[in-house]
Amino acid sequence: MPALLSDEEIEAQLPDGWDRDGDEIVRTFEFDAYLDGVGFAAAAGGLAQDAFHHPEMTIGWREVTVSLTTHDEGGITQNDVDLAQRLNGIRD
Repeated sequence: MPALLSDEEIEAQLPDGWDRDGDEIVRTFEFDAYLDGVGFAAAAGGLAQDAFHHPEMTIGWREVTVSLTTHDEGGITQNDVDLAQRLNGIRD
């Protein structure tokens, strides 16, 4: 398993649009329509499965909130940062 990142490492590596919330990194992606968000969540689920690293996702009206943490390590690891960057790639 990857090691927990230090506060300094998290701050330096946090991808654009993401914020730290305790032991998670979080971003809310906004969309023009509900089904655009559902499509994003499906694509995000595919990336997560490929990485075998599964985020919490909440689908709302025209937005999807994604939270990443490495439960086995009890905090934020490189796996979280890497997946966040990949998720940005399907939206930004």
